[in-house]
Amino acid sequence: MFVISNILLAVSHTLDIALEIYKWIVIVSALLSFVNPDPYNPVVKFLRSATEPVYRIIRKYIPTIVYNVDFAPFIVILFIIFLQRFLVPTLQQLAYQIQ
Repeated sequence: MFVISNILLAVSHTLDIALEIYKWIVIVSALLSFVNPDPYNPVVKFLRSATEPVYRIIRKYIPTIVYNVDFAPFIVILFIIFLQRFLVPTLQQLAYQIQ
């Protein structure tokens, strides 16, 4: 059973790191939206391609643009924090209980 426990611990740590990286991608993308950068810049293309699909899903169900301010990045960051505070510790506790 210790193998499954170690796999769950590795998944939880990897998920936590991936969520943290994506949170920073969302933050940088949101900050760049204030300065209107060159859309042909490779970094801007990457940031938009990494964040727009998630924003589109949120905008589909929740009206996020209020007074010309888009709150989709804020909602994504809140969801990431929820996953980091709920899902990651749950996986870790499950792994420790399996041992």
